[in-house]
Amino acid sequence: MNHPFHRNHNLNLFTRNPYLAGTIICDFSRKTCENFVYHCSCNLDFHIKCALFSHSIAEKKNVEFQDISRIDPSINTGNVTEELKKAECFACRKPLLDSIYFSPNCGFYLHAKCVDLPAEINHLFHQEHPLFLQFNSQRLSCKICQKPQGPEFVYCCSPCKFALHIQCATIPTKINQPFHRKHPLILQSVDECLPCQICQETTNLNDFVYFCSICKFVLHIRCVSSPLIIEDKLHHEHSFTLFPRQVLYCDACGTLGNYVPYICSTCGIFVHKNCISVPRVIKFYRHQHRIPHTYFLDQNESEPWECRFCLEEVNTEHGSYFCSKCNYIVHVKCATKNSRWYYEVDSTETEEATDSDEPVDLREIHPHNLILSGDIRDFKQCHGCLLPIDTSYCYCSQCDFFLHKACAALRAKKHIWFHYCQKLLKLTSGCIFQCCMCKYFTSGFAYTCDKCKERFCLRCSLLSDMPKCEGHEHRLRRFTGESKELCRGCGTSVHAFICKPCNFNLDWNCITLPLKTQHSFDVHLLNSLITLMITIIQEVIIVIFVKRKGIPNIGFIIV
Repeated sequence: MNHPFHRNHNLNLFTRNPYLAGTIICDFSRKTCENFVYHCSCNLDFHIKCALFSHSIAEKKNVEFQDISRIDPSINTGNVTEELKKAECFACRKPLLDSIYFSPNCGFYLHAKCVDLPAEINHLFHQEHPLFLQFNSQRLSCKICQKPQGPEFVYCCSPCKFALHIQCATIPTKINQPFHRKHPLILQSVDECLPCQICQETTNLNDFVYFCSICKFVLHIRCVSSPLIIEDKLHHEHSFTLFPRQVLYCDACGTLGNYVPYICSTCGIFVHKNCISVPRVIKFYRHQHRIPHTYFLDQNESEPWECRFCLEEVNTEHGSYFCSKCNYIVHVKCATKNSRWYYEVDSTETEEATDSDEPVDLREIHPHNLILSGDIRDFKQCHGCLLPIDTSYCYCSQCDFFLHKACAALRAKKHIWFHYCQKLLKLTSGCIFQCCMCKYFTSGFAYTCDKCKERFCLRCSLLSDMPKCEGHEHRLRRFTGESKELCRGCGTSVHAFICKPCNFNLDWNCITLPLKTQHSFDVHLLNSLITLMITIIQEVIIVIFVKRKGIPNIGFIIV
């Protein structure tokens, strides 16, 4: 058969499977072929009835279609089966119920508009040759949307390997929009990565978009037909309407930049299209409480608010996530940047307990009773944190077991601010493990996650996200931006704890160094001189790491 929708080769009738093995799928109906099949060497296969019916479409034999009723899904809402709801048009592979379609009694799922498509078109993006309506036997990607194609209908120039989706071939190449009235927007390939003014997603290099080169104004093709009204009762009680002007700020996320917003006229807020669905309440891994979203902060303080994640200022006149219990604030973009960092919670549900107030049951840690003592004449090492004991401690009179008084009163369960699982971690002991944060091996106590089985040593587990370094007047903040800072302790360039006003930085290993430690060459405890260095000259002159014996034997020494 010489098929108009497959001009490259003839279709040959086979009485058996043309392949050595496997099942044959019809490239028109997507159903299994049995017995006779029309086949082409370019891996195109059809039922006999599918080949003949599509041939009639190509030849515009409208007489054959006169007796087939056409159904308008917007009118005929009854008797729609689940199969029809899932069905796709055999020609364009779009949902059948998107537009008027042929009655399925004809044996085919087809949009009426696909049957009426012109067999040949001329297109601005390929002026060398006309484009013919073809089965996409070469599996060419659409030149406009760049999406890969199956064997469905496309407008194609086979010699040039140029193909367009049916939908993409018919979109206008120039449009006018009320929110950009100065110039028309031209459909073109752009060699810059620019944000779409509606959805704010950055375009890919050389994507086809609607573009104003004078104003650098970009719209995705899909965003041109954005709905005028969006309702999302789960995230906002009122509907949002597309606003035909550009504004500077999004009231939901606080991001600066001209964009086309949606407006809630009841609340008087302008938001990005994607920010309509900003979660009302989230659980963020860096904070122990749920954090509600707010469109503005009603605060009297004149001091600026600093995002606890990126350390940049938060504009409290616009949206952010704010915990009123702790005065903890974070940008919307920072909190929701990575799906692993947060999850949405129902504000009506009771909040789970944060850190357990119950201390650990020492009987689970050690089988004997422990005695409190203040005698620190001899060297003793805590079996919990593995640091030397120089304050009150608990000991076992039957065996060589010691604990700092503070380590004996640790919480049985604790929220760890840098742990993604966001579950309370249980205090455990009795094994040698590698801390998942500092990567050192230790035999001390650990906070262990029952879900992912990660373990963290006490030194890392008890570190705050705003630690205080002895000798420095300000608290440090964990910086997780893209740039790296120079650690004042060891000189390495890392993601550090920083004090922005003083330009003072310490990395994770240096901030967790003990203030006192024991060395095999000295019977006395060694003090870390980092505090002295900070106090005197605010700079580390020369730092030598003392040979490490297990976890405790490390410190700063100046020479």
